[in-house]
Amino acid sequence: MLDRFLTRNDEPPAAYRALRRLEANNQHFGANAWMDVWTEADLAGGFRYQVAAEGGSGYIRRRVFLEALESEEKLWREGEPKRAQLNHANYSFKDDGRVDGGLASLAISPKRKDVLLVDGWLFVKQEDGDLVRIEGRLSKNPSFWTRRVEIVRRYGRVGDAHVPLEIESVAQVLIAGRSTFRMTYEYETVNGHHVGDPKPRTSGAEVSGAQPSSTEPSAKEPQTEK
Repeated sequence: MLDRFLTRNDEPPAAYRALRRLEANNQHFGANAWMDVWTEADLAGGFRYQVAAEGGSGYIRRRVFLEALESEEKLWREGEPKRAQLNHANYSFKDDGRVDGGLASLAISPKRKDVLLVDGWLFVKQEDGDLVRIEGRLSKNPSFWTRRVEIVRRYGRVGDAHVPLEIESVAQVLIAGRSTFRMTYEYETVNGHHVGDPKPRTSGAEVSGAQPSSTEPSAKEPQTEK
């Protein structure tokens, strides 16, 4: 099974345009937020994003959503996505022989501490080694304030490309406690082919208990500066 997965050599799409839907929640402060973002990437222009609609906590939108998008833009600009590739340069692999929901699992161990690498498992289709899910814990905490990040990434095929479909994470944050994050992808074009017609929500939409749209953090939220 490990050989099947490693010999697939699935490259990410050379170009795409997708609407990403981001949602986050912090139970301790009772804060929620959401954001719909048009994202594009190609070899010539790198990664770009444009916020289409948003609502809820201004603090979460600035310090979680926008910082995540800006970090992805920086990774593309500096040619760093290779740091996260599922290959022998970044990971040690072990076929542990388990089957979960019809998917075979492969244990993965990062060869270095890196916020882009996951210590956990891959779940692949038994018949061809196609990657369906990654789950585990980030091998390095993103910041001093974030103590532990459990993550699940889901993948699928859109057109002729193997692409990310959803990312979910649960983090334990100093002072703030348990925080959840979810991002889904709805593709409009992949490698120049039209594959869908996603539409952003309106800024007044209520999503997962989101608070009314605001440009400032609430009085309960931490107000640290960048």
